Formats: sequence, C-alpha cells, structure tokens
Amino acid sequence: PHVRLRFAPKPDKDARPLREGLIDLEIGVLGTSAPEVRTQLLFRDRYVGVARTGHPLLAAGDVTPERYAACRHVVASREGDVAEAVDDGLAALGLTRPVPLVVPGYPDAMRIARRSDLVALVPRSCLGNALAADHASLLGLEGFELPVRTPDFNVSAIWHPRLDADPGHRWLRDTIMAVCKAAYP
Repeated sequence: PHVRLRFAPKPDKDARPLREGLIDLEIGVLGTSAPEVRTQLLFRDRYVGVARTGHPLLAAGDVTPERYAACRHVVASREGDVAEAVDDGLAALGLTRPVPLVVPGYPDAMRIARRSDLVALVPRSCLGNALAADHASLLGLEGFELPVRTPDFNVSAIWHPRLDADPGHRWLRDTIMAVCKAAYP
C-alpha cells in the first residue's frame, strides 16, 4: 500500500539522476563513476542466444560458432553500437556476424527475433527461470547457449546514500533483493 513504482528509461550510466533525486533506485550493471553511490549485488547474469521457435539454427543440431555467425542478428544497444560481448569470441575464430538491425533494448530484440529469422543476444534473466523449454517457448522463442564464451556480469541495485535510512526505500531494496534471490539463487 502507498507505493508507486515508475519505471523510467536511463539512457546512460550518469549518476546525476540518482544524485538529484530524479530516480531513487537503479537496477542494472554498474557503470557510473560516482564514488558516493551505494550498490548491492542482486544476481550474476550471462548472455544467451534467442531465436524464434523453429528457427533453422536450432533445427539442425549443435549451434556452432560458424553456424551462429552465419545468421543475421538483431543487436540491443541504447547507444546504437553494433558490437556485443559475443563478437570478441567470434573474432578470435576469424568470424564476424551480419547485423542488419539495432534496437534500443533487449525486449525489442526479443520481439524482433520472435517474428523473424534474426537471432538476438540477451541476458539469461530475460528468459525467466527456464532457458529454453518452458518459459522461453511460451514467448515463441528458444534460448540456447552461445557457441563462444562471453563474460558473466553483475546486476546490482544502485542508490544514493541519502536514502540509506529511509524506511520505504529500505523496504523496496529488501523486497527486490528477496525477489532476485528467489528467482536467481
């Protein structure tokens, strides 16, 4: 009761919205250089591939680096960058992948992948608690392990210290921590 959540876009890693009270809590990958912000690890995540159910990449056996790189890809990037974590691993094998489409976020990339032959790279957490069979197939997508290694990353709660002792903010942080711990043990 008496809580209102408003999800707001945050196009960069600038700490100004936290400092100025424009946002109270950021959930994401650390990137701000503001030494005063508080952080708490929520869970570790990793990247997986997604393609529409029945995609040829998934129908013909193992997803090899060569077969993966031969697919056309949709990339999620707020900044419009084409390079993703998987590209270093492919480059080490002398491979590149065609990227005809860049969208601003992972949900956009998943919608495009579900309705086309483009393949997307998304955080594992975007697929819920089941990688491929149950949850992802309900979305019309199949998740798969990437054929090259990509680094894992931390998803954290980030806030300004002026909210440390605020009971409502503490409740929100504790609730988010509990939900993340249950979902990603």
